Amino acid sequence: MTAWARFCRNRLALLGLVLVVVLALSAALAPWLAPLDPARQSLIEKRTRPGAKYLLGADEFGRDILSRVIYGSRVALLVGVLSMLIALVGGLLLGTLAGFIGGWLDAVLMRGVEILLAFPYLLLALAIVAMLGPGVLNTTIAVGIWGVPAVTRIVRGSVLALREAEYVGAARALGSPGAAVLRRHILPNIIPGLIVYATLFMANAILLEAALSFLGLGVQPPTASWGLMVSTGRDVLLVAPHVATVPGLAIMLAVLAFNLVGDGLRDALDPRLRGG
Repeated sequence: MTAWARFCRNRLALLGLVLVVVLALSAALAPWLAPLDPARQSLIEKRTRPGAKYLLGADEFGRDILSRVIYGSRVALLVGVLSMLIALVGGLLLGTLAGFIGGWLDAVLMRGVEILLAFPYLLLALAIVAMLGPGVLNTTIAVGIWGVPAVTRIVRGSVLALREAEYVGAARALGSPGAAVLRRHILPNIIPGLIVYATLFMANAILLEAALSFLGLGVQPPTASWGLMVSTGRDVLLVAPHVATVPGLAIMLAVLAFNLVGDGLRDALDPRLRGG
């Protein structure tokens, strides 16, 4: 049975995949799907409840919440994908060097990784954003850097385990150079695990971007961001709960979708979970 067939047998994973596809389509087709301009203000209609004109209501400036949620999916996916690539590339490089070369390089790199992992994740991201400044690009870089230590440790552990495998020892005995052993026998066996982690990381990246924007250190107005929408809506939570609830539900569904897909990929790609 192929990995795709095993994935399709997991109904929750398929549900997560459908949600991810919907999220991607809403981000790609935002100009055509959004019923109104997300930046258009109408103070006369501020905090309008869901109805015919504003399907999900209007925020404190009279902006259409549905349109802003749709455009906010662009920020969520942009930060999620780019930060994931930063974390994977940086972690793969550092983890491979530490695990395959070893020695003093391994000791130095891992001590640095352990220091970074000792910080609470949100505090570390806040420190990076404080140094770089707010904005979509800087938030993406901060989230990506935050993910590098964890990826580094995962890759290093996998490389150390594979380095001692019998087939790797046989390849070395036959005279294969280190680069060839790494390229042919070690990296291909790391990729499936990284694919699973990348999916789960995107869920955390979307959540972290929302947290940073909620605190005012991430995406800045007037750009539509789910975390920023929740932040501005908390002041009117009692009189207009939809202003904060709708983007909060969007964050929850996006995070849930990537977690479900990640769990499905883990079950499909991990040979220990194939059940024969």
